[in-house]
Amino acid sequence: MGLHVVLYQPEIPQNTGNVMRTCAGTGTILHLIEPLGFRLDPKALKRFGANCLEGVVYDVHSDWNAFIASHPGTYAFFTRHGDRSPDRFDFNVPGDVYLVFGRESTGLPQNLREKHRDACVRIPMNGRIRSLNLANAVCVGLYEALRQRDYEHLSRTEPAAHDGAGLVEQN
Repeated sequence: MGLHVVLYQPEIPQNTGNVMRTCAGTGTILHLIEPLGFRLDPKALKRFGANCLEGVVYDVHSDWNAFIASHPGTYAFFTRHGDRSPDRFDFNVPGDVYLVFGRESTGLPQNLREKHRDACVRIPMNGRIRSLNLANAVCVGLYEALRQRDYEHLSRTEPAAHDGAGLVEQN
């Protein structure tokens, strides 16, 4: 039983780098659905800020149909066209849970939204903007799912290895 983040045809490498870091820090598996708007070689990954690749587990899938056929579970489709907020979606279910996010420019395709209408989730916001940045939306959705699962497998205190001792002088 685990949480997964799915980026459907992501276009901006820095967003994917930020999502990789979030997935590394939460133990979440990341799935990237092609085509991607960038190269995914080690040099490119380093350039767009994914400097914690040793902690991220990710897979690249050739297309949506191949992905969904081999990954059974519960799906939440994050879209500005959703009818319920993340806190109204049950992420604490048995089995794998997939949080699906669309392209930065166009979001999720209409056919996916229509087919999975009952699983569409919208992050509440005022009417001043159309949507949040992809990496921010992933954080909002993922941390709601983790909250519902009582932050399983995550530390609630700062690990000693990260305490920053000696970095800031105390007055």
